[in-house]
Amino acid sequence: MELWQIVLLLVLVAGAVVFFLRGRSRPQLPTGDEDAKGSLPPAAPKVAGELPRPAAEASEKSGPPAVAPAKVVAKAPEKAAEKAAEKAVEAATEKAAEAPAAPEESVTAKTGAEPDEAPAVVPTAEAAAPTTSAAETAAVAVPTPVPPAMVEPREAAPARPISAAPRPQRDGAAVRRGLAQTRAGFMDRLFAVFAGKKEIDPALLDQLEETLLTGDVGAPTTRRLVDGVRDRLGRNEITDPAKVWDALRDDARSLLDLEAGTFGSRCTAAPMVILMVGVNGAGKTTTTAKLAGRYKQDGQRVLLAAADTFRAAAVQQLEMWGQRVGVPVFKGKEGAKPSAVVFEAVTKAVAEGFDVVIADTAGRLQNKAPLMDELRKTRDAASKALPGAPHEILLVLDAVTGQNALSQAKEFREALEVTGVVLTKLDGTAKGGVILAVADEFKLPVRFIGVGERADDLRDFDTAEFIDALFSREESASA
Repeated sequence: MELWQIVLLLVLVAGAVVFFLRGRSRPQLPTGDEDAKGSLPPAAPKVAGELPRPAAEASEKSGPPAVAPAKVVAKAPEKAAEKAAEKAVEAATEKAAEAPAAPEESVTAKTGAEPDEAPAVVPTAEAAAPTTSAAETAAVAVPTPVPPAMVEPREAAPARPISAAPRPQRDGAAVRRGLAQTRAGFMDRLFAVFAGKKEIDPALLDQLEETLLTGDVGAPTTRRLVDGVRDRLGRNEITDPAKVWDALRDDARSLLDLEAGTFGSRCTAAPMVILMVGVNGAGKTTTTAKLAGRYKQDGQRVLLAAADTFRAAAVQQLEMWGQRVGVPVFKGKEGAKPSAVVFEAVTKAVAEGFDVVIADTAGRLQNKAPLMDELRKTRDAASKALPGAPHEILLVLDAVTGQNALSQAKEFREALEVTGVVLTKLDGTAKGGVILAVADEFKLPVRFIGVGERADDLRDFDTAEFIDALFSREESASA
């Protein structure tokens, strides 16, 4: 080969190298990867239709790329061409490494898309790996979704509904057995007033009034019942003593049949809070546990609150009952006030998803003002822990006390918004007539009655069932 041919070949090679360098002068992130032939990956693709600003400026400064010759005939040896190509590759790689990296931009910023239309993305520092050929390899970062900085909390679950009252227990025979002593005493005397009478005379009405008074029905209620019979006589609606018995039964039913709504209907979402009040010895703690057992049988989660902190025995008694019926008992620290115990118990029930909270409160003599004040604080503490609580305030009365139950009802009703009455120990007294006086004088609905010592002897009060058991003439005659 002659000298001029060698010089021409070198000029052509040098021109090819310059063309290659000028065509690859756009800044790009190095990938560190080359294809099998040693060539560089192509330039970074446009994002959202345009180049990043630094890359565009570099392209403008370098000017338009030179037009490649249509055909170049190279007859240099293959080894010289390979060495020149390797040097060109090294030089291009070093130059590309010194080029500034494109700034991070998101798809949302480029396209103007809303956040809910396309997730924000940022380029990564890693290059995409080659797939099929060098021409398809990109030297830019692959966009990846950015996890949200905050995960919005789930909407609060709707308030859990609760059964307003435990499933009613209907058993007329059990109620009749529980009223056996009342029937053998007060009701038998009342039935004897009408037995064998052929006509109605003033003496019959006097005997009726006396019997009602001795049955602890109370003076106002007795007067109301006797006046009702007298009015019917004046209108000639009653013609024989047997009709007087029926009229008396109908009037008693109307006294007990108050428009009070379903027990627990004031509570629309769990937990329902029930405050049990009453004097010591009325059966308050036992009734509290029995009611909890009924809710437990209905599948409700029940929490008992031992708020009678004035008597250590009361807390222990409630704990024993809690174990018997399978219901947890919340008790405060030693010396804690009843209001604090109720507040903490209701707070716990709300936090842990209990359905019912039943609080057993202190029950000193009802004429002690400080103790009534403490009951008000307990009621207010329940309201602070759960707005709207307590949903029911049940007054527990001992039927054995007779007329004393009326004075208790008066005091507790003036101190608290009593919503219902539980009459206990009906199976152990002949003074069951007090139930008529409580309903008539204070317009308090009777919610439950206790007719025995067993856990299932706490019965729903049903007016028709109770009156039928109380005024059944057949059983009275045979008693």
